[in-house]
Amino acid sequence: MAVEFAKRIARLPRYPAADSYGNAGELILLASNESPYPPLQEVREAIAAGLGELNRYPDPTNAALRRRLSERYDLPPEQIAIGNGSCDILLALGEALLEEGAELLYGWPSFSMYPHLAAASGARAIEVPLDEEDRYDLERIAAEVTVATRLVLICNPNNPTSTAHPRERLAAFLERIPTHVCVVIDEAYCEYNLLDGGEGALPLLEAHPNLVLLRTFSKAYGLCGLRVGYALCSSPRLVEALNQVRQPFFCNALAQRAAEEALNHVDQIAERVALTIAEREQMAGELAGDGLRVADSQANFCWLELPSHPELEPAELERRTVQRLLAQGVVVRAGSALGRAGYLRVTYGTAEENERFREALRTALAELLKKG
Repeated sequence: MAVEFAKRIARLPRYPAADSYGNAGELILLASNESPYPPLQEVREAIAAGLGELNRYPDPTNAALRRRLSERYDLPPEQIAIGNGSCDILLALGEALLEEGAELLYGWPSFSMYPHLAAASGARAIEVPLDEEDRYDLERIAAEVTVATRLVLICNPNNPTSTAHPRERLAAFLERIPTHVCVVIDEAYCEYNLLDGGEGALPLLEAHPNLVLLRTFSKAYGLCGLRVGYALCSSPRLVEALNQVRQPFFCNALAQRAAEEALNHVDQIAERVALTIAEREQMAGELAGDGLRVADSQANFCWLELPSHPELEPAELERRTVQRLLAQGVVVRAGSALGRAGYLRVTYGTAEENERFREALRTALAELLKKG
């Protein structure tokens, strides 16, 4: 007799990991929205200093890191949650808030982990299409809220489309949402968002007791490999509920040390962010000059629509384009894996990496549009 699994295992979608893992050779990695810059030297030194203490468990309260974040954002430490990346906190929110009979709302296409929350809990997911500018349709989402709604997710800037709403639109949206609904604004890319000067929705926390802001050290701070994220919560009760449903020691000791040290160097991080934004503007102009449409990016990546082809369906053109890019040593994400065929999501790398991508894309499209 075979092992019998829980029914939810059949419901859970697989996370669409990038194709670069396990490949040999030197590749230009533009698929996972990572920073092209390694951790700062001071951060590496802080990590090295903690190696001799790895026989001890990490601080399960994350006290030092929460204290540093409290100072940074002028928010009480008890309103700050730490996680093994912001995904850890997102999944814990689903476990704490959702169950059969409850409803979950989010835009689509959006972050690939969102469908996991409903699949794991048995809640009903309502996916609201993005608007014509590839942004979250806040009006339609607000109109879908019912007495059964427990959780609303707003990805801002949105992954994979890179688009964002300014804070005043989010404020107007929140005024329409009843307080029994927890609203999560996923701000993993807020440092790159020029609409609100990198501050994101932080000023809205005090006025909305049902609001959570998800953030991470993975992107702008360049700490993807250590997995450390955080949530700024309007209520300490939200933090307590998160910690109730998670395993102990959910953030490792080196990740905590690295994040604490990184917060000492926000000016240097801002300089790196500025380099990426400059690359973003240049690449957007060059791609537009090549006749390609890109969404209005407020993140460290672009959402690129491939041209139409007289014979190939969008998904097939996308697949062949990704293959040809990989053959030239450039790894990007296919839009089909992220919710929409005929698109590419491309992370902004260094100037040299971005130039390699543009040359490879021109070559790939020239071959495909000529040969079919």
